[in-house]
Amino acid sequence: MPEGWAEKRVLISPDPAALAESVAPRFLSRVAKRVGEGKLAHISLTGGSMGSAVLAAAARNPRAAQIDWSLVHFWWSDERFVPRGHADRNDRQAREALLDGLDIPDANIHATLASDDGADLDAAAAAYAAELARFPGAEGDWPSFDVCFLGVGPDGHIASLFPDRPEIQITDRSVVAVRDSPKPPPERITMTRPVINSSKRVWLVLAGGDKASALGLALAGASYASVPAAGAKGRKRTTFFVDQAAASQVPPELIDREY
Repeated sequence: MPEGWAEKRVLISPDPAALAESVAPRFLSRVAKRVGEGKLAHISLTGGSMGSAVLAAAARNPRAAQIDWSLVHFWWSDERFVPRGHADRNDRQAREALLDGLDIPDANIHATLASDDGADLDAAAAAYAAELARFPGAEGDWPSFDVCFLGVGPDGHIASLFPDRPEIQITDRSVVAVRDSPKPPPERITMTRPVINSSKRVWLVLAGGDKASALGLALAGASYASVPAAGAKGRKRTTFFVDQAAASQVPPELIDREY
């Protein structure tokens, strides 16, 4: 078995709907446990259809109403640098799916600056780094996320860290600007690998047959420079939540049926 496989777990659901319904209660249980101990919970969200589907499933779950959301802080691993309220904004998708229905202080929702907020892309990235630094963790000038959600693109990208581009190699900053993104929109803001990998738990959620190759490469220990998803690793646990179509290239011995 290639090095690194044993530390990554895979949980398979039959289809995207079942996948969202599987992840949501685990997310709520993790948050409830953390805040039940009187501790702050820092959660890094992702965009995309599955990211929104998980949050929508959490909103439908009765347990969401039992959590003290005043102790929870939400962040985004990346954001599209478009006007505030634009349909492409990850924070808009998350608000519509879950956040707008929670009893949570506005100050606990840490969105990046938008393109119409009066700052350019570099200034917006610097501002988000400064915001992260208000909650320094043991690993650096950023929170140690209890859960960092990530999507995975067909090309293996995570957040806005794309294959064979310089952003995936940056380790001396927490947030960087992305220009000429291979996936539109072209301008983005993204956390770097050190921030993602200082998370206690990294949960990668992906569905669809077009993700099978990227998932297989990530689990096989491919170079993170060429397959960024291969470089995502939580300090306590790294879990790939996938549907059956995405799992077509997952070796049976990697499937965690007891998770």
